[in-house]
Amino acid sequence: MTEERCVDRRQGLSVRLKFTLSYAGFLVIAGALLLTAAWVFLLRGRSNSLDVPDRSDFLRVFDPSNFGPVVFVPAGILALAFLLVFGLVGGWILAGRMLAPLIRITEATRRVANGPLSYRIRLAGRRDEFRELADSFDTMLAQLEAHVAEQQRFAANASHELRTPLAVTQALLDVAHNDPNYDTCELVERLRVVNTRAIDLTEALLLLSRANQQSFTREPVDLSLLAEEATETLLPLAEKQGVTIETSGDMGTTIGSSALLLQMTTNLLHNAIGHNLPEKGVVWVNTSNRPHTVVLTVENTGEKLTSQLVSTLTEPFQRGTERIHSSHAGVGLGLAIVKTITQAHGGTLTLTPRPAGGLRVTVQLPAASAHTRRDGDRA
Repeated sequence: MTEERCVDRRQGLSVRLKFTLSYAGFLVIAGALLLTAAWVFLLRGRSNSLDVPDRSDFLRVFDPSNFGPVVFVPAGILALAFLLVFGLVGGWILAGRMLAPLIRITEATRRVANGPLSYRIRLAGRRDEFRELADSFDTMLAQLEAHVAEQQRFAANASHELRTPLAVTQALLDVAHNDPNYDTCELVERLRVVNTRAIDLTEALLLLSRANQQSFTREPVDLSLLAEEATETLLPLAEKQGVTIETSGDMGTTIGSSALLLQMTTNLLHNAIGHNLPEKGVVWVNTSNRPHTVVLTVENTGEKLTSQLVSTLTEPFQRGTERIHSSHAGVGLGLAIVKTITQAHGGTLTLTPRPAGGLRVTVQLPAASAHTRRDGDRA
């Protein structure tokens, strides 16, 4: 693993000093040209002052007997010296005022590098290049702070969830160790259940990481076929729980990973079955086409949910209300994985509580034609 190293640079002039010298130099050169032009035209001695001076006028400029070199040169030197001092002082002040926002941005980067990410520049004034840079920096900090907070929360929740099966396993082994008459068959069965849950959680975390990294092969995928496959897979579970699945819709083709999109559909359907009524529950699965997008909608009956609760369901390890069927409690990553897979495919996920109870989940993904058109624009 290679380490990033800072570039070793020699100390150079500050930007403010460069601006100052550039401003003063430009002012001196402009003054010299102005004095030269004035000198040439004043020494012509003709009434038609708008004519371009001829060769004899330039020769008079260097004539020692003329009053020009004696009087005009010292005055010109004094004028240029004044312009130089004025340019240096004025340039230093103007450069300081112009670079003040940049200095503030630099101080903000140092403060954030050694402190909390909650600091914001909030540079006042009308829009210009420096204000746009400061606003972009504030936006980046806000996104970075939210991302870091999410990662920390996810790491804490994942550690807690992974620690639980390990602690249960340790407790079961301690009980069996201290009780020679403990039923070995019961111990093995309980360990198998705990170990299965730990494996499910680990696989869910790996799937979530894979979707976040977008490390998958993209190919045309028909969402309607995935909906049918997920329905067939979970039909025994639905029948066991007394839930009816109704699948309908049109063919909708997008570009992405068939395995991940199938996992997304399966998670949605499994979540709809697990959060349903204890009796005579229904799940509706529908695929449709809209301009430039394909839509997968999964609805289910169930308890009435509030908008505040629904807005948190896509957070990792959020399980909402208590599940009706506790034997399928999952690991709390179902909708989080759905959200990550949807975003990895350039889509949007919308959760809406149904007025009669239950949840409506809508996934919108770019249609295959939209992908083709976008690739053609890039070419």
